[in-house]
Amino acid sequence: MLYGAMNHPVYSILDELEEIAGMGFDYLELTMDPPEAHYSQVRQLKDRLRRALDHHQMQLVCHMPTFVSLADLTDSIRQASLKEVLESLQTAAELEPLKIVAHPAYIGGMGPFVMDLAKQYALESIAAIAQKADELGLTLCLENMFPRTRFCVEVDDFIPILKEFPAIKLTLDTGHANIGSPRGKRTLKFIKTFANRIGHLHVSDNFGKEDNHLPIGSGNVKFPKIVNALKKTGYDGTVTFEVFTDDRGYLRLSREKFDGLWNATPEVSQGSK
Repeated sequence: MLYGAMNHPVYSILDELEEIAGMGFDYLELTMDPPEAHYSQVRQLKDRLRRALDHHQMQLVCHMPTFVSLADLTDSIRQASLKEVLESLQTAAELEPLKIVAHPAYIGGMGPFVMDLAKQYALESIAAIAQKADELGLTLCLENMFPRTRFCVEVDDFIPILKEFPAIKLTLDTGHANIGSPRGKRTLKFIKTFANRIGHLHVSDNFGKEDNHLPIGSGNVKFPKIVNALKKTGYDGTVTFEVFTDDRGYLRLSREKFDGLWNATPEVSQGSK
């Protein structure tokens, strides 16, 4: 199992890496968002970033731009958003990451009034991203979203996508899956349905209403049940802690709590990743 943490894209990437490395994480999940982590800045820092990772014996996961509009009804906006992701993929490939994380799309504006069209655009964007990732030899992990994004929220949303794109894996976000399903039903259904397609984890807590990114144990996410279900699948991959607090001691504490749960849960393996 490898444990990682995210940079905050308003701060220097190299400073963020130093802090995360100092807490003993195995990898950095690089969120490629402006103002400090846009692909253009990452490209300029590529050699220094690679040297710093090697110095700390850390690996890298790259998270594609978050605040883009891959299902927008305006062609120019949608294509500009797709270009940002594709350029980010190209830059990420030069850093040889373990995997790539991407948000599927957010359906907003007038999109909810023409859902079939908006979803068609979202799927076209996914197809283009998947093709580029495959060309670059990158493992693409598509993230489950929260209800107000209106796309790729439920298990059934992912079934046709993962069937059509067999190389894509799932990034299971515990915080997203808990929103609107605080008893853990949706999260456990994701794990059961996609036992062999989970390629990455995002871990944070909340109370089932908002994506608060709280430390583990601060909300009502059912982590003991989640850990037990994951171990039954044989998962042994990457876990990024999306704990966004001013005091990063809670980031370390969340890793310790999760690791404690993981090591306390009996091993019941059906395979490994």
